[in-house]
Amino acid sequence: MTTRDRSSYVLDDLSKRIIEQLQEDGRRPYAQIGKAVGLSEAAVRQRVQRLLDAGVMQIVAVTDPLQVGFSRQAMIGIRCEGDLTAVADELSDMAEVDYVVITAGSFDLLAEAVCEDDDALLDLISTRIRTIKGVTSTETFVYLKLRKQLYNWGTR
Repeated sequence: MTTRDRSSYVLDDLSKRIIEQLQEDGRRPYAQIGKAVGLSEAAVRQRVQRLLDAGVMQIVAVTDPLQVGFSRQAMIGIRCEGDLTAVADELSDMAEVDYVVITAGSFDLLAEAVCEDDDALLDLISTRIRTIKGVTSTETFVYLKLRKQLYNWGTR
């Protein structure tokens, strides 16, 4: 599903409340969610599946990269010329890149990378990102310590 398709998906109050329940605990049973929002377990299951199918949300396990063998994280600011979406798409296809946004400001794109070590990060930047057609420069911000990362911002 494209971003355009997602933006046309209309969330009603019940779907928003279901999302908020899952943001608190992605493993919360459908029966418990149903009690909290006033729906049957089956109705919650159907709504959750529609939200997943529409790309409105995803349910994933969020890990600490250090605990699963990735000792280097970095945000990479990228300046480009030409088609930003083509560069963003190429970055998105890289396994080490978990976050890509087109921005306004000093950088055209920001990409977050999770790598096994400094050598892997250097290889990613030097031989893969900087060689993408349209990339003119990069600036790397190496993470020294992650202090906060939440996914519970709720809905509007």
